[in-house]
Amino acid sequence: MSGDAGPRPAATVEHTVDELMVCVIASCLRDGDQVMNGIASFIPVCAIELARRTHAPDLVWIAGGSGVAPDRPRLTGSTFEWPLWQHSVMYVDIAHDLWDWVADEDLLGTFCVGAAQIDAYGNANNSVIGSFDRPKVRLPGTAGLADMSALDKRIIYWVTDHSPRTLVERVDFRSGIGYLDGGGERARLGIGGGPVLVVTNLAVFDFEPGTERMRLLSVHPGVSVDQVLAATGFLPVLPNQIETTAAPTREQVELLRTVIDPDGYRRRGVRQPAP
Repeated sequence: MSGDAGPRPAATVEHTVDELMVCVIASCLRDGDQVMNGIASFIPVCAIELARRTHAPDLVWIAGGSGVAPDRPRLTGSTFEWPLWQHSVMYVDIAHDLWDWVADEDLLGTFCVGAAQIDAYGNANNSVIGSFDRPKVRLPGTAGLADMSALDKRIIYWVTDHSPRTLVERVDFRSGIGYLDGGGERARLGIGGGPVLVVTNLAVFDFEPGTERMRLLSVHPGVSVDQVLAATGFLPVLPNQIETTAAPTREQVELLRTVIDPDGYRRRGVRQPAP
């Protein structure tokens, strides 16, 4: 099954695809949850701050080795740097505090992370492209992905360049686990949580209950289902009706452009969809 998603409603306000991705992730963050971002995670960091300034004022934002709940954060070239975290509620000792929090099933409920490869069952690779012993490319490594993905956490993936190289049938190396080979394997191993969403520069995916295979949830305005399928290295589950991703509101765009990220760090690496 393929084709166009049908008529697309007019956007509520002019926006860019990076702003759309930010708003989709922000909408999934819950008030009172504790959420953690990775390094150089401009899209999720903007989403976390947007959620805190709108529908989730009691969302607790944590970055390992940096701090908790920064006030008046200022984005720079790294989402772990001092200007962002200098006015935090507290600072985090990564060796003594963070991993105890990560291991606590009642803390750090959501992890936003990017990956070089994500496969049809939400497994992620940030280690090597090719064989592990003789890789074509050696990547930065697992960092906290291996730990967070193997615990009872909600995982939200973000992908700035949706292509057959990034969304693959099977990752070359499992740096972090999703639903393994699907069909309930994660649960049979006694592991809770798992990936809940994949937000790319073309579309939004969730995971079909039962098979646990990635499912196309919506395509972004101006993008067709056929474009998404051509850019995906596997056939996702296709529901009977595929929606168009909801556009940001004027308030959201203004907050992003004037308060949260006036320097536009959220645009880094985000490929604009082809017309």
